[in-house]
Amino acid sequence: MSLLTQSLAPGLPPAVPIWKGFPKYNFVGGNIDPDTVATDTLAERAAAGIRRHGARMAFYNMGCGPLGFDLLRERIADRLNRLRGMDVSADGVLVTSGSGQGLDLINTCFVAPGDTVLMEQHTYSAAATRLKKLGARIVSAPLDGDGIDTDALAGVLEGLRADGVRPKFIFTIPTIQNPTGSILPLERRHALVALAREYGVPIIEDECYAELTFDIERPPAIHALAPDVTVYVGSYSKTLSPAMRLGFIAGDPALIRQIAALKADSGTSSVTQAMVAEVLADGYDAHTAGLCETLKAKRDTIVNAVAREFGTSVDVAPHVGGIYIWLTFPEGFDTRRLLEPAAKEGVIFNAGADWSVMPENGERHMRLCFAHMAATDLEEGVATLARVCHDVAGFPERRANVAAG
Repeated sequence: MSLLTQSLAPGLPPAVPIWKGFPKYNFVGGNIDPDTVATDTLAERAAAGIRRHGARMAFYNMGCGPLGFDLLRERIADRLNRLRGMDVSADGVLVTSGSGQGLDLINTCFVAPGDTVLMEQHTYSAAATRLKKLGARIVSAPLDGDGIDTDALAGVLEGLRADGVRPKFIFTIPTIQNPTGSILPLERRHALVALAREYGVPIIEDECYAELTFDIERPPAIHALAPDVTVYVGSYSKTLSPAMRLGFIAGDPALIRQIAALKADSGTSSVTQAMVAEVLADGYDAHTAGLCETLKAKRDTIVNAVAREFGTSVDVAPHVGGIYIWLTFPEGFDTRRLLEPAAKEGVIFNAGADWSVMPENGERHMRLCFAHMAATDLEEGVATLARVCHDVAGFPERRANVAAG
């Protein structure tokens, strides 16, 4: 142990391992298809942004103050108002370095150690991890095929009230829920708002996947129904590039200014902000339309592969958008049993227990991300996973690759 390592603070997480690249069949992570990155458009818009706004890059935050580039915030607000039914101004938008930073800022602004937070029964694992690091107590909000079960949630809230507990907020992903893929119907959005007001609990609405829907009409954002109780989080990671790290928070301007007081990075990349501002003005809608067609085809490929390889032993939740599918295995089976043997065959996936507030409720589930993989790799990866599952657990009994042999 060197002098440097001896001097490190206690309680640090383990060091990251040496990077060895992705496995062949990587069903993990919010990556996107490399072929769908609009490289020519992004290059052109980046050049245009620098030419038009480059002089402003002489100043932190492009001379626009801590909320971010004003033109970008105006265009974000315009899209939210037109497409998500909201009524926000540029002063109600804070640009962040990805939605992850947005969630960190919101958590720090709302949550102290020991506070209670409600999260959906199955939820974005990184969001739960962030809250646990703050010392929050996370309570599970029941889900069904349509998202949060608001009738059951009322019982949870009433029970907490009886114990003298008022949660700091309800965290929800209502449009393409992560990981289950559900879309909360309009009537349940109204019911959720009514519960938030009745029990005095704000709503944090994460809509990072809302623009990736296939052939359906999205309900309005919860924020559109109740701006007085809702903070909205969005991102361009899943539509343009996860590596760009550009997201935003939208809400009441006074609250946005308070959240911005915690943002200590001297501003999100000015080049990225200028580039995305130009993309939103010209080319973004056409790009996302084409992206959704690509994702829909890949969704069909992986769903068909699961049906072919696993048969009736595994159920696939309906997915009408997004970049992942959610599988349910037989009762009593824990998908974590497959992690190590599958990795040896070049397959990695998200075990459901890691994406659930109460791990035991997610044991029989699995999340498979499909956006970044080629169709042939999706099919081969699912076939390999089915073979590993058969070797470990004895099912599925018949797989297409076995039957063909």
